[in-house]
Amino acid sequence: MIIAEQLKKVYTVKTKGKFLRRKKEQVEAVKDVSLQIEKGKIIGLLGINGAGKTTTIKMLTTLLAPTRGSYFVDGIDAIKNPIAIKKIINMVAGGERMIYWRLTAHENLWYYGQIYGVPSHVLKERIKDLLKLVGLEHKANVPVETFSKGMKQRLQIARGLINNPQYLFMDEPTIGLDAVVSKELREHIKYLATEEGKGILLTSHYMGEIEELCDYIYILNNGELIKQGTAQQLATETFNQKTYILKLYKQYGNISNKLERKLSPYDSSIKVTEETGIIKINCRENISLQLSRICVEEGILIKEMYELEPRLEDTILQLAKEG
Repeated sequence: MIIAEQLKKVYTVKTKGKFLRRKKEQVEAVKDVSLQIEKGKIIGLLGINGAGKTTTIKMLTTLLAPTRGSYFVDGIDAIKNPIAIKKIINMVAGGERMIYWRLTAHENLWYYGQIYGVPSHVLKERIKDLLKLVGLEHKANVPVETFSKGMKQRLQIARGLINNPQYLFMDEPTIGLDAVVSKELREHIKYLATEEGKGILLTSHYMGEIEELCDYIYILNNGELIKQGTAQQLATETFNQKTYILKLYKQYGNISNKLERKLSPYDSSIKVTEETGIIKINCRENISLQLSRICVEEGILIKEMYELEPRLEDTILQLAKEG
């Protein structure tokens, strides 16, 4: 397990002062961030308004030393032993970085395998297996410059697995890809966590992707960890309001006012609106039982009734407004 406690990163920057002089200022990019990544789990890291997400990832991948805090990977002190940590982690970035276009797919993987010190006899078989895993075995000896964006990104995943890492950091892995290729890559990510047992930290601007893949989510804002939990927990904590949708088999005259009047004793904040045959009920309390009973008593035929779950995107937008 990865355990990071109270990670902090302070930069010294020079700003313009009086009479063409420059003065030094301390900027806190990350402020006491703590998080955990378990093997077999996909953890989401979201950022609002230049939140310090990139700096956090750089510290977790040992590219930056934290100013303060502790960071352990499977019991190894990552701050004192970054070389040992590099052997059991890897990173996959979005876009078309971190691979060499003039080399073939096989040559790219062989090159990175040599950097990680993978024995040649192991590397030969691993390259074959990884190219098969990402569906590029038939393109092994083709220059990467001829690849589509999707193929390049699949090769990136293979490159990120070349040292058989226990933990994988994936920074916007599906950025710029079409829907079909993005779906394929999401399936690969799920497979790596559930079947290969790898711990994955995922960042993405696609909230649907985070909701689909992530077991747990951390949200940063201005360098601070402001929320954490599952997508459902985050939505519940952010919104103190429930929304019920009621669809009926036929129109009933003045149904909104009647429901609001009968439900108000159970929740004084109740508000009922109707639009094109769909009744929306906003409230703070769980009134599903009372709503069902009132409809039965009034002879209102229900076609469909459900609680509208807030999306992760709604949660992020709300947090951005509050911040």
